[in-house]
Amino acid sequence: MGSGATVRAWRPRVAGVVEVLHAHFPSHAYPSHTHDAWTVLIVDEGAVRYDLDRHEHGLAQAQVSLLPPHVPHDGRSVLPQGFRKRVLYLEPDRLGGTNLIGAAVDQPEYVDPLLRHRIHQLHGVLEDGVEDLEAQSRLTLIEERLGQHLRRQVIDPPDRSDAGVAAQLRDLLDAHVPDGITLEDASKLVHAHPAHLVRAFSREYGMPPHRYLTGRRVDLARRYLLDGRPTAEVATLAGFYDQSHLNRHFRKLLGVTPASFVRS
Repeated sequence: MGSGATVRAWRPRVAGVVEVLHAHFPSHAYPSHTHDAWTVLIVDEGAVRYDLDRHEHGLAQAQVSLLPPHVPHDGRSVLPQGFRKRVLYLEPDRLGGTNLIGAAVDQPEYVDPLLRHRIHQLHGVLEDGVEDLEAQSRLTLIEERLGQHLRRQVIDPPDRSDAGVAAQLRDLLDAHVPDGITLEDASKLVHAHPAHLVRAFSREYGMPPHRYLTGRRVDLARRYLLDGRPTAEVATLAGFYDQSHLNRHFRKLLGVTPASFVRS
């Protein structure tokens, strides 16, 4: 690793994500290697050149790169000042499995502003580490869009609004406000694909499932606060990660902290 390089890596509590990596490499160049996971890469500073299966490719800040499992690739900076990148490593059975490796080898870069923005948003959620349902929701939409690229389908085909599916998901969220429910478990109970669940719910109720659940948790926290329970206890009872997590969402939704809410 070159001088001045910084790396941060962790495994989040999100099914399907093997590892998250944030790195700054002023001079480091990767030798040829492989991963046993799908590699979803965005560059925040600089530009990267790499060989994938003996063919040269380049990745700039406006693009998203998807490197398939088990295919050799290397990596090096195009510019003398190096590059800064963020990476998601997804389990090999995601994105339709290994039968789409050939498509990723043929076309590993995509100019797709919406996809890149969604990946950027997911990294923020994963770095925060406390919004599990939001991370699951964002990941399933990213995987859906990557799958569309791999299958050469039209990007973002219109979905049919499904009020029944949305209502079933809302009932599940209402029944699991403090403990929450994973998108994968909800999809099994409703018998709908996770991406369809997120889209149907968002169309029907004007917000994604994770935002709805957060609102319900804030409502529950208000009831506990008005009952006179201490804020730290309320955070746990209402399903928040900790008191700081409660404070952030409470203020975002109501404009005041829990303490100010109780005093009022």
